[in-house]
Amino acid sequence: MADLQRLRDLMQRLRAPEGGCPWDLEQTFSSLVPHTLEEAYEVADVIARADFEHLPGELGDLLFQVLFYSQLGEEQQRFGMDDVMSALEHKLVSRHPHVFGDERLADAAEVASAWEARKARERGARQPQSLVSELDDVPSSLPALSRARKLQKRAARVGFDWPDVNGPWSKLHEETDELAQAVAGADRGEIEAEMGDLLFAAVNLARHLDIDAEAALRAANAKFERRFRHIETVVAGRGQRLEDSALSELDALWDEAKRAGL
Repeated sequence: MADLQRLRDLMQRLRAPEGGCPWDLEQTFSSLVPHTLEEAYEVADVIARADFEHLPGELGDLLFQVLFYSQLGEEQQRFGMDDVMSALEHKLVSRHPHVFGDERLADAAEVASAWEARKARERGARQPQSLVSELDDVPSSLPALSRARKLQKRAARVGFDWPDVNGPWSKLHEETDELAQAVAGADRGEIEAEMGDLLFAAVNLARHLDIDAEAALRAANAKFERRFRHIETVVAGRGQRLEDSALSELDALWDEAKRAGL
């Protein structure tokens, strides 16, 4: 707790009207959101690269966001760091009765199911029953692929889901055909809508294959970057420019990178 208090003292110093940091003094709840998302992705990035040497630093940057929001809350007399920690403590205890209470759950699957059921009851307690939706509390700020998966999982909890992977496979082919028809019709709005449906169907298929579409796409992005950088390196080593190289030559270098396991 002493370490946390020192961090809180530093945060207060940064926001001090006299002698504080001009940038920190300009920040608001809304202006911090992009930085919070960026810091969360940087944590995900170092974990994906197994760069555990730098993980404490990235986690510290993410913790700084929590401290900053808490400081803003205290200044506006809305809430403080103590409230944040108290809310977290209550949530951890109330959502883990199999650890802190008498409930008995057999495995991680039962824990996940009980967790979702408890969250649903909490949603219902916060608003009149007539207004409760299974899709409540799915943040609109989530990356689109992650949000699609979460929406699908919520719907699946009440039985709105394909019984097996054959349904998502068929739906993916159906959406591909509909996109082709939209492209043939050259209606920009229709093309965009059908592309969205195709991506949503791809996420659904990934979910049924127990694949996280967001993580899979991040891995594909990283793979593309490694292979493209290989092409750049080889072409530059030959004293050439990419734009002056034939596509067939670039494709050959791509295949070379692929064979090399990049």
